Amino acid sequence: MTSTNGYERVEPEEVSLVAALPGLARIGAVASIRLVEWSAGAYVRTVTRLIRAAANGEAAGEVLQKTGEDLVAYFRDLLVVTAENGTRQPGPPPEPMPGEPQTEVTVVEADEHPTAAALRARGAELLRRSAEVEPGDDDAHPAYVRILDELAPDEARILRLVVIEGPQPSVDVRTGGPIGKLKDELVAPGLNMIAMEAGLRRPEYIQRHLHNLYRLGLIWFSREQLDDPARYQVLEAQPDVSRAMAEAGRGRTVRRSIHLTPFGIDFCRTCLPLDTVEIDALSDDY
Repeated sequence: MTSTNGYERVEPEEVSLVAALPGLARIGAVASIRLVEWSAGAYVRTVTRLIRAAANGEAAGEVLQKTGEDLVAYFRDLLVVTAENGTRQPGPPPEPMPGEPQTEVTVVEADEHPTAAALRARGAELLRRSAEVEPGDDDAHPAYVRILDELAPDEARILRLVVIEGPQPSVDVRTGGPIGKLKDELVAPGLNMIAMEAGLRRPEYIQRHLHNLYRLGLIWFSREQLDDPARYQVLEAQPDVSRAMAEAGRGRTVRRSIHLTPFGIDFCRTCLPLDTVEIDALSDDY
């Protein structure tokens, strides 16, 4: 329809635009919410990636490049919304822009939560293999590979010391004298000479190393004392024990010991070079 002066009338187009305003408002509101969610999520992921990179010694340039790629991918997903409810449309990924290199992406879903049937099938396979008459090639425990990945170099020194020299003495320093009769308190637990005896590079981390070895099932802390009292006399003369005794105020020592578990003994004999000649040969190879 045209007007009296020959120009086309624009009322129908204006009415259509007005009718579309509610939908546009919904899209704008959803986009605003998604933008807030994206900003918070992007911040958390960026900080997490930077912290992990610092811990792993990654190059800063590579980390920033990966972070930028993640943000661009997430921002693209943010823009894929519908006019009805603002949710992401299912379907194939958007086509690349002209001239943009195409990258083939393969998505592999990790089986993080296996079903009971899958676990039972793995258990049945273990029982089947255990019933085999012919000996297999699985002399080493399958957990040894994972344990080696979770050991610090100084922890390998600790294991070598204990497997060669035997259980190590340790003492707890507790309050003594009249104070100890009223309130027996632990002042310094698990003092030992393992860091010095094993020649650790970072002796101040001895307790952390011992706790990790305990977590891995390689050592255990016994309440029993060793048969040789002279080893405790040498330990109790060490400066850190003397300082703890002074802090306790006429404190007393409770003698303990640190042992390898049977699992730890087998691990050391399987995975660690224990002979000095073998260690020297390894040094020559490198």
